Amino acid sequence: MFVLRLCVSMSASIFLALVWGASVAAQLPSSSVKAQDTTPINSQEASLSSLDKQSKVEKTNPRVTEIKQMREPTSKQTPSTTNKSSAQANPEPRSQLTVPQSVDSSSTILEKLPPNNLNPSGNPLMFPTKPSEVETTIRQPITLDQAISLALRNNRELQASRIELEERQARLKVEQADLFPTIDIGASAVRFRNDRVFGGGTNQLGSLIPEETSAETFTDLRALATLNYTIYGGGERLAQIIRAEREIRSQELEVERISEQTRFETTDRYYSLQNADAQVAIAQADVENASQTLRDARLLEQAGLGTRFDVLRGEADLARANQELTRAIANQRTARRSLSEILSVGQHVELTAADEISEAGTWAMTLDETIVRAYKNRAELEQQLVQREISQQDRDIALSEIRPQVSFLAEYDARENLDDGVPVLTDWTFEARVRWRIFDGGRAFAGARRAERNIDLANTNFARQRNAIRLEVEEAYYNLIANRENIVSTRTNVERDEEALRLARLRFQAGVGTQTDVINAQRDLSRSRGDFLSAIIGYNQSLNALQRSVSNLPENGLFEAR
Repeated sequence: MFVLRLCVSMSASIFLALVWGASVAAQLPSSSVKAQDTTPINSQEASLSSLDKQSKVEKTNPRVTEIKQMREPTSKQTPSTTNKSSAQANPEPRSQLTVPQSVDSSSTILEKLPPNNLNPSGNPLMFPTKPSEVETTIRQPITLDQAISLALRNNRELQASRIELEERQARLKVEQADLFPTIDIGASAVRFRNDRVFGGGTNQLGSLIPEETSAETFTDLRALATLNYTIYGGGERLAQIIRAEREIRSQELEVERISEQTRFETTDRYYSLQNADAQVAIAQADVENASQTLRDARLLEQAGLGTRFDVLRGEADLARANQELTRAIANQRTARRSLSEILSVGQHVELTAADEISEAGTWAMTLDETIVRAYKNRAELEQQLVQREISQQDRDIALSEIRPQVSFLAEYDARENLDDGVPVLTDWTFEARVRWRIFDGGRAFAGARRAERNIDLANTNFARQRNAIRLEVEEAYYNLIANRENIVSTRTNVERDEEALRLARLRFQAGVGTQTDVINAQRDLSRSRGDFLSAIIGYNQSLNALQRSVSNLPENGLFEAR
């Protein structure tokens, strides 16, 4: 009896060893870097082929490799991973965060330039009417620096703002023309006929004398030159010029504001695209894990150690993972189009993110220093001050209508009749005029009051904008600190959940664990990976928002209106 039990025990051990060997052999394809080596992913990609033609480059996304390395940690690490680990092991104090300094070299500038095939059509009125004209034929990966360079060059809102700046510069030339007198010249040539009647009546004998007519033809030439100059217009001329100059300054600030906003939105959408790419990679890794769990359940069922219920649960979990992958791919496409929209690339271009997900930098200033720097640099605050000056000039323009106005007029008139033999006749006229409107129905004072109310409105907007800027700075600063701390904690959670999934799968393969433990461990790991990448993306977005709130970083200089 003892020998029989020993034989049964040895047979069960050998059978479990064979099952374990088959399970390990089944894991070999999933440990490969290429995601398409697993059968469930192939079936998922086949079902998505009608939605998009997924290229092999996307299937071998380096982010998938990074996530798999996170799932199966090794002793080898890339330099970027090593740097991140050391940075997290020794976090910098909040008051000593530093902004990375850009390297000004020709090679760096060339790396920032986007490829030439991304530029849109030179005709802004192009209106595609055929599907082939909007079909995506170019898929171009670009870096964040290239995306910013492309946005500052092609963004339509920024282009419109620069055009409006040129229009206001031309308007200043119009107002400055009143500093000079106006000179008008004119000439006329008139040829006319003059009929004269003489004779007629009766003579001394009472006889009728017939009338006689004669005709004279004249050619009259005339030239007139007029000089008109407003010596004093009640202050309107100077106020109009100053107003035009302040409008130019206001538009220059608007160009700077839109440039900063374009940089901010481009960076934010680029990070959103990176996040979408990471979610696709996580979803692909979840599909691989669900496929592995399903294979283990089927092997155990075939060996008589599992149940059909475990297989059905594995199939359902794999179906949910495929659904999440489909949703992640849709979000990825939307993020790509959102980036292409703000960059105004060509109709045939689809952009992808070339930069890996990593911390973008650190912040050097304290919160108080950041708030003061934002107050000094934000174009929105200076815009309200410029608007206040414009309203002051509007008040002077309105009051100039009831102030004395002095003007000067000079005329030179030359006349010549070619048929009378008289030499050219000339006339000179010099005239000084004074006009003073003593009553206009209250129009001037009403216009002045309206301008004063605009001054009060600019003061109120300045205070409101100042408070809004401080809120932006504090919100971005606090989010930056929180996300930096979350990076450390979520990285630890990823390592912990990786180990928990490995142990749960070993227990399930040995028949001592349950499939529920494996599924729960997979979900915990997927959530931890998402939290870790979201913490990095959130940190970068907070840093981007903090730079936007200070307005002139990272270059540490104001934008030039070009």
